[in-house]
Amino acid sequence: MGRVIAIANQKGGVGKTTTSINLSASLAEKGKKVLLIDMDSQGNTTSGLGLEKNELDKTIYEVLRNEIPIEDAIVEIEECFGNLFLVPSNRNLAGAEIELITLDNMQHILQRKLEPIKDNYDYVILDCPPALGMLTVNAMTASDSVLVPIQCEFYALDGLTQLIYTINLIQENLNSSLKIEGVVFTMYDARTNLSLQVVENVKDNLNQNIYKTIIPRNVRLAEAPSHGLPVNLYDRRSSGAEAYALLADEVIANENVSRETF
Repeated sequence: MGRVIAIANQKGGVGKTTTSINLSASLAEKGKKVLLIDMDSQGNTTSGLGLEKNELDKTIYEVLRNEIPIEDAIVEIEECFGNLFLVPSNRNLAGAEIELITLDNMQHILQRKLEPIKDNYDYVILDCPPALGMLTVNAMTASDSVLVPIQCEFYALDGLTQLIYTINLIQENLNSSLKIEGVVFTMYDARTNLSLQVVENVKDNLNQNIYKTIIPRNVRLAEAPSHGLPVNLYDRRSSGAEAYALLADEVIANENVSRETF
C-alpha cells in the first residue's frame, strides 16, 4: 500500500525541494519504488532531476486540468536504480491556483488522480509550493502525512504555527487521517552556536516528532541540482548524501511503526 507524504513549509529556502529530491532518491536506492510529484510551478524538482521543464507538455498541470491521466505524465528517472519516477512541473502550474477554485470538490482533485496508481509505489512524495494555497491543500488532502523541513536559522519557528494550524484544519475538514510525519532540520552549520540553539529551541517548543537526522550545509548537496542529479548519485560519500540516507532509514522505520500500530 503506497504511503503518500507531502513535504511542505510555506517558507521558501528551507530545503524543501532538496529534501524531496534526495529523500526520494535515497528511498529508491534502498529498493523502494518511489513516485515524486513536483507540485511547485517553479519546477525546481523537475530540473533538479535533469529534465528541461519548459519543454514538457505532459506535467502535473495537465493532470489536474483533466487533460491527461496521471500515468501519461510519469517519467522514469533512469539513473535512480529503476525505482524513481517523476510527475514533472513547469511554469504552467502557476495558473492552477486560480483555475482549481472554479472546480467542484476542488480540494480533492489530486487525491482522485492518485487513487488508481498510488499502490503501485511504496512511497509517493509530493513537493509542495512555498505557500499554503490550493495546490498545497490538494497535496495535504491526498497525503497520509506531512514532512516539514526547517532551516537552522533565527526565524525557524516563524510560520510553523500557521502551518500546523492549516494541517489541523485539513484534518478536521478534509482528511481526518493526515498526521505530521515529522520535522527535519536542514542547513545545519556545526561551526555556529546559532544552529545548535535553533535545534534546542524547536525541540523545547514543538510537540511533534523530530527526526534524529539533521541535514548539514554541504557544498556537494548545493551543487548536485545543477548537474541534474540527486546527491547520492553526484557524490555518495558527501555528508549530504549520508544524511539523506539516514533520513530515508528513519522514514522507513516510521512506516514500519505505523503498520505495527494498526
